[in-house]
Amino acid sequence: MITVEEAKHIILENTQDFGVEEIPFLEAVDRVLKEDIVAYRDFPPFNRVAMDGIAINHRFFKHGVRDFKIEGIQPAGTPQQTMENASNCYEVMTGACLPNNTDTVIRYEDVDINTLMATINIDKITEGQNIHVQGSDKTKEEVLIKKDTIISAAEIGVLATVGKAMVKVAKQPKVMIVSTGDELVDTHETPLAHQIRRSNVYTLVSLLNDLKIPADTAHITDEKAILKEKIASFLQEYDVLLFSGAVSKGKFDFLPEVLNELGVKKLFHRVSQRPGKPFWAGVTDNCNVFAFPGNPVSTFVNCLVYFYPWHYKSVGVSSEEKTVILAKDITFKPNLSCFLQVKLTSENGQVYATPIQGNGSGDLASLVEADGFIKLPKTEEIEFKKGSVFPILTYRSF
Repeated sequence: MITVEEAKHIILENTQDFGVEEIPFLEAVDRVLKEDIVAYRDFPPFNRVAMDGIAINHRFFKHGVRDFKIEGIQPAGTPQQTMENASNCYEVMTGACLPNNTDTVIRYEDVDINTLMATINIDKITEGQNIHVQGSDKTKEEVLIKKDTIISAAEIGVLATVGKAMVKVAKQPKVMIVSTGDELVDTHETPLAHQIRRSNVYTLVSLLNDLKIPADTAHITDEKAILKEKIASFLQEYDVLLFSGAVSKGKFDFLPEVLNELGVKKLFHRVSQRPGKPFWAGVTDNCNVFAFPGNPVSTFVNCLVYFYPWHYKSVGVSSEEKTVILAKDITFKPNLSCFLQVKLTSENGQVYATPIQGNGSGDLASLVEADGFIKLPKTEEIEFKKGSVFPILTYRSF
């Protein structure tokens, strides 16, 4: 049995490169950018008026002039005009080009307009005020968005600005999520007294949706021949197989045996952790296999702990470890790494984790009460004190 750290290291040594695809930019939110986005011109591309008002040549105001003849108007979206008489002014609208021969904008609130004259009614203005200077944001050929950025709404606006109707992103893996077990029926079916509905598959589908990974699903009964036949085809067709169940020591837990017979190289089986100890991982030349134990909390934890970092590294994204403060003393006796369900609260800029009293790794409902899992280290110590800091895996926005 290996440690969590060893298991994670092995997983991250077996990532895949799924390649690159071009997609419409509006479909790219939460995808990983695979090209630098470069400014094709200065940003802004001209001296841009930042306030509705008048544009003047500041030196006249500096020498005491307060009344300026209105020579013309510069609306937004029109070619740049030139003020012929430097002592005049131009009416200008927000977003317009600053007229040639002007260098300062005074907002309408500080000006009295009377027919063809504008009178400035304040005593102090600053040369260059209310002007968004050409190139002050970014200059031509400067990188606006770096490769390997996770695209958000902010990046979408930049992509639109530079005319990137199609954008290169990391291609997502083709994933099959498989549940096993004769005791499981589908969501629309009514379970008999000895049956339950299959939920882990849909939990995994949702966890992968958060990564923008679409996934197919399948259910296979506890018959070795059927397992072998189905999995053999899945190994050829998919980049990733995620299993839930059939990896422990039960008489019908055929999955490790079947995967071995199908030529899947075992990376490890069993990790020194709770929940999720009977985790099996393996690879072929073209497919990664994550076989999680069937209890719902175990499946949930292992997807966050192992599959998420594996995917981030595969698509070129670095993930940062977050920490929280333990809100009360707890005791955990087994010398294992523990992923403890917690509720998060914020106080004075600090995030605190309060343990949730669940009923073991089979307690699916307890996930609803929590916001994430803190990782308690594998140690001979059994007491963990209030105020200690631990890594956190969250599945809610916080």
